[in-house]
Amino acid sequence: METIQMVLLTVLMFFVLVTVHEWGHYYFAKRAGILVREFAIGFGPKLFSYKRNETQFTLRLLPFGGFARMAGEDPEMNQIEAGQTIAVRETDGLVKSIYLDQLDNRKNVIRGEVQSIDLENALTLTLDVDGDSQQFKVHPQAMTVSKGQSVQIAPRDRQYGSKTVGQRAMAIFAGPLMNFVLAFVLFAIHVQMTGIQLENPTNVVVGEVTKGMPADKAGIREGDIIESINGEPVGADREKLINVIAASMDQPMKWVIRRGDEALNLTITPMAMEGQEGGKVGIIPTLPTRNAGFIETFQVAGKSMVDTTVAIFAGFRQLIQNFSIDDLGGPVRTAEVTGQIAKQGIEQLTYWAGILSLYLGIFNLLPIPALDGSRLIFLGVEAVRGRPVDPSREGMVHFVGFAMLFLLMIAVTYNDILRLING
Repeated sequence: METIQMVLLTVLMFFVLVTVHEWGHYYFAKRAGILVREFAIGFGPKLFSYKRNETQFTLRLLPFGGFARMAGEDPEMNQIEAGQTIAVRETDGLVKSIYLDQLDNRKNVIRGEVQSIDLENALTLTLDVDGDSQQFKVHPQAMTVSKGQSVQIAPRDRQYGSKTVGQRAMAIFAGPLMNFVLAFVLFAIHVQMTGIQLENPTNVVVGEVTKGMPADKAGIREGDIIESINGEPVGADREKLINVIAASMDQPMKWVIRRGDEALNLTITPMAMEGQEGGKVGIIPTLPTRNAGFIETFQVAGKSMVDTTVAIFAGFRQLIQNFSIDDLGGPVRTAEVTGQIAKQGIEQLTYWAGILSLYLGIFNLLPIPALDGSRLIFLGVEAVRGRPVDPSREGMVHFVGFAMLFLLMIAVTYNDILRLING
């Protein structure tokens, strides 16, 4: 049951991080008037899909991220050309459905040969119907239907490229921005959960107790104060406590515990744990804390943002200077670490989720093709030049970048799986 709970918490965390990121893109694109065709979590084959208003919301198989597909970013719908035979259905004087195939099976439609068509600007369509030229006005949310798939048309003013540089930049930057906001909120929640450490602590407190470990079997409880071990006062020296336990593997230790007004004398024998050095008793020693005030919560959360950002960039620098694929971790390793942290309690998992959210936001702003940072650079070039970069060239850069990132992700995931198999 515990394993299932850890898996569910891990999946939920990834889902929230990616959803918040893509929601940022989606929300600000909609605010700018851009048609968002699909809001997807994951890549690859669809597992679940439903449509709300103009957007198809999908859950896909490969949990490597997500996307908000905006009209105009990719080649638009099936092209309709002059001379092509199609069928249309009118409602209240406007064409709302355009059929490209199975025309003989369509009912209550007007069938004819296309003489002219403009689905981006004028929204008009002229058909030769049995030798009679008829002009139709097209609804701005009309659907084209082909091979059982319905695709909404995108007038020019609903396409990504029609918006100002500022509007497009905001729609792109909003994804990482939402991750930064989420990270700050999670750090603030963590502060409220754990409190703020006292300035001059005098003792070490048991923060958490792992079930089945020596401390649990001896009767240690969360909140107990550790006064001495083998006659030596512990005071507020948490590192000393950890080192003494590690050096006493398989050796009985005499602990004096304070629980309220009661002093308890316990015997605990540290044990070895796979993959870890020294003896372990199954506790997380902490220092006494107090509840955080409203202003303090924001201050500490802000400091966590700054400290974590510095650590992330230090990690990037170290990776560049001493690159090794073994130092990279994909979804498998991240899920493994998340599962281990989840076992330490919801407080630690909340803090870890904040770190991952901040990392996701920063990573997406790196100037790597296919990431948000690269797209913002193209928008910056457009702002300086006064005209956009050739869309086909930009699209090729992003495609190559995405392919390289995807191949790297496969290699890293394969490496992670081998590491798990080989222990």
